Amino acid sequence: MKISVGYAFLPKQMSLRTAAVMDHFGVGFETGRHEIAEKLEMPIQEGDVVCFTGESGSGKSSLMRAVAGELPGVVNIDALDLGEAILVEALGQSFEEAARLLSMCGLGEAHLMLRRPAELSDGQRYRFRLALALAQQPLWIIADEFTATLDRTLAKVVAFNLARHAGKTATGFLLATTHEDVLDDLQPTLHVRCALDGPPEVTRYERKKKASALTTTSGSVAGPNPTGRISLGGITAATASG
Repeated sequence: MKISVGYAFLPKQMSLRTAAVMDHFGVGFETGRHEIAEKLEMPIQEGDVVCFTGESGSGKSSLMRAVAGELPGVVNIDALDLGEAILVEALGQSFEEAARLLSMCGLGEAHLMLRRPAELSDGQRYRFRLALALAQQPLWIIADEFTATLDRTLAKVVAFNLARHAGKTATGFLLATTHEDVLDDLQPTLHVRCALDGPPEVTRYERKKKASALTTTSGSVAGPNPTGRISLGGITAATASG
């Protein structure tokens, strides 16, 4: 796959001020275009975890969307309707599967599973969007500003869980973030590093099995009967119900 992304930054309407900007920075009508990538080779394979990193304004989101436009079966978490149903009911899955997906996205606590989307914080809504996308079982999931609204410990837990899910299900992920601290746990198979002053760099890695860099467990739900102890990642151990 070869990707070309660029945009024109000439003013849509000329004025004294816009002309002054062009004169000051030496921008002419023949140079008023910014190229993010020109025929960039993207060796994407089915089930890849593709992470686009770089500073704000480096073009990582534009490049990610261009790649998504060339792939089949893509679900963009930003386009999902959160609805009004209680979280554990909203995924359209059995309790076991819904609890597993919510827990994987850091929503495994009982008081969160029983809330509605309108009752969640921005970070919790982001994680719920991830769970909704996972429940649809698409070929690819695209998520911009990946983990930007999460505290960094929880961000690494979610990244580790998504990497493990990708390895088990062959679901592909296209993720854009300014936070490279998640890379160790995300283990992207394709890393696209974007820059403000040069073309993107594309690096492919082989997926390796490793434990999370964190001591915090990612968590999963074993069954519907016990109650559980909870952590950032969800239910981590069962205790007998009274």
